[in-house]
Amino acid sequence: MDNKKINRMKELNKLLAEAADAYYNTGVEIMSDHRYDELYDELAALEKETGVILSGSRTQNVGYEVSSSLNKVRHTSRMLSLEKTKSIDELTGWLGENKGFLSWKLDGLTLVLTYDDGKLSQAVTRGNGEVGEDITANARHIIGIPAQIAFKGHLVVRGESLMKYKDFERVNAEIEDGAKYKNPRNLCVGTVRNLDSRITAERNINFFAFNLVSADGYEENSFAERLKWLDSQGFQTVYGVTVNKDDLAENVKKFESDISDNEFPSDGLVLMLDDVAYGLSLGETSHAPRNGMAFKWRDETAETKLLEVEWSASRTGLLNPVAIFEPVELEGTTVSRASVHNLSIVKELKLGLGDTISVFKANMIIPQVLENLTCSDTLEIPEVCPVCDKKTEVKVSDDDVETLICTNPECAAKHIGRFEHFVQRDAMNIVGMSTATIETFISEGFIREFSDFYHLDRYKEKIMTLEGFGERSYNKMTEAIEASRHTELSRVLYALGIPNIGRAASRLICSQYPSADEIEKLTTDELLMIDGIGDVLASEYVKYFSNADKLREYHDLMAELTIEKEEEVNSSSGIAGKAFVITGSVHIWKNRNELKAFIESNGGKVVSAVSSKTDYLINNDSQSNSTKNKTAKSLDIPIITEEEFQLMV
Repeated sequence: MDNKKINRMKELNKLLAEAADAYYNTGVEIMSDHRYDELYDELAALEKETGVILSGSRTQNVGYEVSSSLNKVRHTSRMLSLEKTKSIDELTGWLGENKGFLSWKLDGLTLVLTYDDGKLSQAVTRGNGEVGEDITANARHIIGIPAQIAFKGHLVVRGESLMKYKDFERVNAEIEDGAKYKNPRNLCVGTVRNLDSRITAERNINFFAFNLVSADGYEENSFAERLKWLDSQGFQTVYGVTVNKDDLAENVKKFESDISDNEFPSDGLVLMLDDVAYGLSLGETSHAPRNGMAFKWRDETAETKLLEVEWSASRTGLLNPVAIFEPVELEGTTVSRASVHNLSIVKELKLGLGDTISVFKANMIIPQVLENLTCSDTLEIPEVCPVCDKKTEVKVSDDDVETLICTNPECAAKHIGRFEHFVQRDAMNIVGMSTATIETFISEGFIREFSDFYHLDRYKEKIMTLEGFGERSYNKMTEAIEASRHTELSRVLYALGIPNIGRAASRLICSQYPSADEIEKLTTDELLMIDGIGDVLASEYVKYFSNADKLREYHDLMAELTIEKEEEVNSSSGIAGKAFVITGSVHIWKNRNELKAFIESNGGKVVSAVSSKTDYLINNDSQSNSTKNKTAKSLDIPIITEEEFQLMV
């Protein structure tokens, strides 16, 4: 026996186990999927060559080891991984003369659902294939899992829980107290296994059934028809088509062309035998069933030259490395940058400017660095933040993953929310300025204070090279910025983001003091003389303009603007000084924002939550059992309709 090969197998098992544990249990990816598959294939080849399978081999495991505080549940039958291939010819040969069902291989967390008497009785994660975790409470809040179905027998369904890309970006942008999630799958895993089901409800997790395991008394034998039946019961089901050996390759290509428009992450395709009984009769190996096969895209790779590593700052203080390289064509598009994710991966790749690197698109979508062919290991890790020029430091997680962080609590990147607020419609109304664009501009050093929005022309050439930008989008952005230069003073005051000074308070103040010079010099006593301004608002206001840096930023901003006549507030209306909460649908006004604007233009104030300081709750359904209605009733706050509100004005 070749001890070198056995030792290599031990090493591979250790590397794969560490990567799988980090990936499934902590959401931290310490190696790429491509690298994991490469090591897995090497291990499988060595096992075949030597005839030895070591105890605990990763080729025999099919999921993560359970390590949370959720209740453990043993599956009634083992959940095994399908054999995989990257060859369409091999896939066609496997199908032979049989009819198949080809569908997306969704990249999320597999769940097993059990229904009894038409109701969801249990939802369990895949776990290690033999033991999973009970997440029933969370499953009731997952889109695509019906709480009740028409079928009353015992039913077992398998499927994938996952997040849409847009929901992943939304939730990731809201995370401020730790490292962001690298991809939708990791965030989905963390959400579904979270002990607070409210988190699951807020994050829009979806479920797609991909297999009907059993249904008492249901005799349909076609895999495709069984999924149609699940759809009729109220489940979301995975998209797929029936195929044969003659049209399989054509359909694989069709799926491939649809990847860029897919709302959900997918890492390949699944081909199942449509004849369910025949497929089950084939049995299974020690780690894979014989009734299906997974197809993974053959990654197109390209070699290129590393030109630069940018350190992109996030609102958490993390500085994320992004590789900038000579443009290459991958999967039909030009690629010139790829995230390297963290400092540990930078060190593992031994990067240096000028190195020859190999790049690819993970799942044919996300550019990544595959390997460094020259490994010069000469890259200098920045000692200061690219946004604020303050000191950086290396942070090591419990999983020994190194990240680079900015230590300055006042770094502009940590205050992205200020700039998001600044551009919104009720403030400076810079149309089309998204959070992602703001984050990019801050990371690139284009924006450090409010007035910088009006000098982005300094960076025109570089902006037009950024992903998602071109001359047309740059011009559109510039037009929106120029339009925002002509505005009302109350909008500017609101845009500053002074704590507790909302749109209504800004209007009240500017209606009394319509001069830019006046509003920066107001005293607490002067503010308290304004009806609707209390101690807290006055204190925060004076504190803001007493700060030399804030005052300078205000002066710099005002130098860029042309202040137009303020829309007059009707302070003598019947609702002036009253506080309203709006809930439910409206029918007299176009939407709630229009009603809110009307209230504020008539001297009223709109708040989000019902409290003892609320004067009225506007709800056309006064008999609903909503939380706001219940709170209003408990505090004896009148609940009025739009019609009743109109009579007050």
